[in-house]
Formats: sequence, structure tokens, C-alpha cells
Amino acid sequence: MNGANLMTQDAYCLFETPLGACGIAWKEQTTSRIPPVVTFFQLPEATRSLTDTRIAGSSGGRKARVPPPRIAGIIEKVRKHLHGDVQDFQDIVVDLDAMGPFARQVYEAVRKIRAGRTVTYGELAADMNRPTAARAVGQALGRNPIPLIIPCHRVLASGNKPGGFSAHGGVETKARLLEIEGATPRSTISDTLPLRLARTVRTRA
Repeated sequence: MNGANLMTQDAYCLFETPLGACGIAWKEQTTSRIPPVVTFFQLPEATRSLTDTRIAGSSGGRKARVPPPRIAGIIEKVRKHLHGDVQDFQDIVVDLDAMGPFARQVYEAVRKIRAGRTVTYGELAADMNRPTAARAVGQALGRNPIPLIIPCHRVLASGNKPGGFSAHGGVETKARLLEIEGATPRSTISDTLPLRLARTVRTRA
């Protein structure tokens, strides 16, 4: 195969949501019909300028004026989700090649947690057959390059406490994302889907 066919081009753009300006970065093949894959996602920073700086630094890509159709479709899904029309992001193709095998395992497990459900770090570790790795799970989630699409906000500390969240606003942003999905960290009931140890979270009254 000609090496030119393997070259990729990285790009990013900002878009407005009810939470503020988000950023999304993607990688696309320059000479093929393979659709672009998402490489980074940036939740809103304190200002649009800071969001731009963060996603540009993370992706190392050029700023695109118009995203390709597949990325535009993802942007629309994110907007709908943050407006309260909850979406399923499991079909979005993401690029995690730069992450280690353990982190990829964590992210794959987290993507199976449906909106409105949560697990704790310890439960997720046990479900991965790594029952002593709760701290490592938390550390991997703290480095999640594609939050929301890889929904690390659905993972809580023991006792269903919020735990950490690395996005701007910290646990307040985490709580807001859970609220949008009809969930709160405070009252949970057991459920068996989608993960063996997943929990359904009751809607706030």
C-alpha cells in the first residue's frame, strides 16, 4: 500500500451547547473513504478562548471552519444530549491508540454504562476482574481524552459520593451531566444492565 494512503490529518472545532462552548477533535484519512474518528473532546472551560486553547493543545490539529458530515452529526447529538434529549454515543468511533491497554479497558467498560445509570470505581474495577484496581480506574478516568462520549461522569466514589472530575467546574459539572441524564449520585437502586454491577439512578424529584 502506498504510504500516502496512511497519512492522516488532525483537526478540531468549537461548537455551542447549553453548557457553553465545547470542542471536538478528529482524525481523518487524507486519501481514503474511511470516516473520521474522534480523538479528543473538550467540555466547556471558563471561557470560549480557554476551551479553544485546551482542545488545540490536546489535539495538535488545525482549526477547521466546517467539520466533515460525520463529525457534524456527532456535534448535533452532543447538542441534543446537553439540551436534555439524551443520546447514545456508543456507536461513535474513537481513537485511543495513544492510551495504554489498561486505560483502554477502562474506557471500553465505561462506554457500556447507559445514561441514567452509575457504577462506583470499585464496582467497575471488580467488573473488569481487577478488584484491587479502583484507584487505578479513577486515575485512568481522570485522563479520559473524550469525556461525555466516554462517559466517565457516570462513575462515582464509594458510597455513591461524586468522586473527582477533571473538567472545568469539577464535581458540579459532573452533577450537572448526571442531572441532564435524569440521574443523581444520592439515590440508587441495583440493576443488572448494561454492566453486571451497574446501577440505575432514580430521577430527581
